[in-house]
Amino acid sequence: MASKQYSRKPSKQRKRFFNAPSHRRAKIMSVHLSPELREKYGRRSFPVRVGDTVRIMRGDHKGVEGKVIRVDRKKYRVYVENVYRENSRGDRVNIPIHYSNVMLVDIDLSDEWRRRKLEGGEGG
Repeated sequence: MASKQYSRKPSKQRKRFFNAPSHRRAKIMSVHLSPELREKYGRRSFPVRVGDTVRIMRGDHKGVEGKVIRVDRKKYRVYVENVYRENSRGDRVNIPIHYSNVMLVDIDLSDEWRRRKLEGGEGG
């Protein structure tokens, strides 16, 4: 089997990023692990999922920790509980946070596949 070849052209990298299918976007949306988790599992990042606890590292909500309530793969955004604003009607609207601006603080290991990926040290 031939090895994968990737283009170094920024335009092609951007094209692949913005036209990526959903299953590739899940892996692209890997977020940094906290220093404690990094030491525990021996890896730097892991794909974010609903149920994980994250800390927001940038923006107006910097420092806020909360559970992930939604992952929007189409727009590369994560929604965190208790991070919202009120719209003109007075309803609470969750604020989308770019995945690169959050850090995993606690991982939801209820999924057996995910646990194996973390503890087995396999790529994922």
